[in-house]
Amino acid sequence: MDCDSQSGSLVADSEDNSRRSREPEDTEQEETMAKFDERIGFLGGGNMAFAIGSGMVNRGLVKPSQILASGPHLENLIRWKDIGSEITADNEDVIIKCDIIFICVKPHILEKCAAEIQRKHIRSIRDSDKLFVSVMAGISIDVIEKHFYFIPQLKIIRSMPNTPMQVGEGCTVFSPGRYVTQHDVEKINTILNSLGTAQEVPEKMINAFSAITGCGPAYIYTIIEALADGGVKQGIPKQTALQVAAQMVYGTAKTVLETGKHPAVLRDEVCSPGGSTIAAVHELEKGGIRNIFINAVERATVRSEELGQSNAD
Repeated sequence: MDCDSQSGSLVADSEDNSRRSREPEDTEQEETMAKFDERIGFLGGGNMAFAIGSGMVNRGLVKPSQILASGPHLENLIRWKDIGSEITADNEDVIIKCDIIFICVKPHILEKCAAEIQRKHIRSIRDSDKLFVSVMAGISIDVIEKHFYFIPQLKIIRSMPNTPMQVGEGCTVFSPGRYVTQHDVEKINTILNSLGTAQEVPEKMINAFSAITGCGPAYIYTIIEALADGGVKQGIPKQTALQVAAQMVYGTAKTVLETGKHPAVLRDEVCSPGGSTIAAVHELEKGGIRNIFINAVERATVRSEELGQSNAD
């Protein structure tokens, strides 16, 4: 069905959906339903770390007080305190106090971070029980083991999540290291799937997956913004244009997942002969939209490989 034939009050529907999405959740109930009793640590408290941590809290996996996040500037960690979590400027605090530790530092400061921890670290019998989860783009398990050599038989899982985890709609791939047990894998799989979807993949494929899942939200945010700007150009108020564009993307993605149909088939179902949709699709094709996205995925993959190589040297 072409968009020409669609009718109804899109503005009213989008406003109703927006109000529903902003309804507060019962946070007290979620706290009583915490599924994990381990302390969860974050080396680095930036956007990706906060998406994971706040997502775990929002989904009732842990209580806010179970989380400890570190960063060099405490003023940048205020949002962690706002949700009731502990913060620290000392990365070793996270290593000592936490059971599951997400490594969320930027790839280029991994070596410095590990060296700082190593200088202070006193080997503990509990080291072998700790589980580390890396979310660093391009950094292989071998490189992480090299930098954290002072923790023998390091249990490390390399992962690539994305920021929609904070609303329970993340998409993550992960690969376990050689010392990780099946129980560890099941635990992380439970956490990641509670924040969206997750699947184990061979480590050699993570950079390519990252170019889609990890970088992908940035592509889609750009598309939503562009669609909304197109609506504004046609006289739609900006906020309403953003709401309907975002809902359209959400509904479209859900249709692909739930129907199992190929996107090309679904696209053809929208394009009526001689209609406005096929005219618009033609404009996208003239602009090289397929080529642009294929090149974007390729470039992101190559960049992840470059980041990994620069840290391996």
